[in-house]
Amino acid sequence: MIQRPQTIFLALTVILNLAVFFSPIYSHAVHDPADWFGIGMAISLTLPMLLAVFSIFLYKNRPNQLKWVKMATYIQIVALGFALGVLFSLGGFGRFLWKEVVSSGIIILSLASLWQAGRLIKKDEELVKSMDRIR
Repeated sequence: MIQRPQTIFLALTVILNLAVFFSPIYSHAVHDPADWFGIGMAISLTLPMLLAVFSIFLYKNRPNQLKWVKMATYIQIVALGFALGVLFSLGGFGRFLWKEVVSSGIIILSLASLWQAGRLIKKDEELVKSMDRIR
């Protein structure tokens, strides 16, 4: 069923990653003198979105869905690394970089959303296995 709770978390991941594209941390990454930095951040934000959308429709095959969500989680960690790299290249944490810190927090929330979706998929799979044992 698409109406499962993990679908909400996967959709939230897509929305949060889309929000990062309109944040100051992404604009700083794109305007970085090293072009690969902006491209790498764009790829590492886009892939988890695509994998989350793809895994929403794998609701009939929970082990496969969990595999894709884990892969999206690892790529999201790479996106967080890019965001922290941009943040530290700007001078670290401080009151003058408040918007950039909040932008990095959006990536952390997206990562937490992916983690929660994976946890719920795993919980569903364990529930189905326990019901199979009862039969």
